[in-house]
Amino acid sequence: MPAPTSAPTLTTARLTLTAHTATDLEDCAAMWTDPRVYTMIGGQPRSREDVWIRLLRSIGQWSLFGYGSWIARDTATGHLIGELGLIEARRAIEPSIDAIPETGWTLAGDAQGKGYASEALAAILAWTDARIPATTCIINPANAPSIRLAERLGYRLRTTGTYRDAPILIFDRAAAS
Repeated sequence: MPAPTSAPTLTTARLTLTAHTATDLEDCAAMWTDPRVYTMIGGQPRSREDVWIRLLRSIGQWSLFGYGSWIARDTATGHLIGELGLIEARRAIEPSIDAIPETGWTLAGDAQGKGYASEALAAILAWTDARIPATTCIINPANAPSIRLAERLGYRLRTTGTYRDAPILIFDRAAAS
């Protein structure tokens, strides 16, 4: 199966997941200034410039790896739900996770707790499972909702690692057969 060079559009009952575009910048930048978003993901708001670089990374990963992240929007309203998908972050984590694509999810503050992440990730992992044998994810040990979600999606705790001098939980998931 040839690798895509851009995110395919995925749909769920409530969501449309599409490739990142330049027009997503303002919505994503607003999302990353919300403490409900960044508290468990680095602990600091992201500047508009940093969000722009993340957006470009999301677009470029599809060209390099044939996978990447999606923008999730409410199909009915067009409201940004979040960014979810796979990344090649090459993070300085001990132990290393460089050999396996990393699944990540970031939801807008007002979208949290409504089942959107589970819905979007089910569609993403169905797409992923047909192409990639295993994925990993990292979660702040204090982020109980994300830990529960990862476990419901089939991720299993491999170990506690260290990232930026802090503990990080490392989970692995084999593709569903």
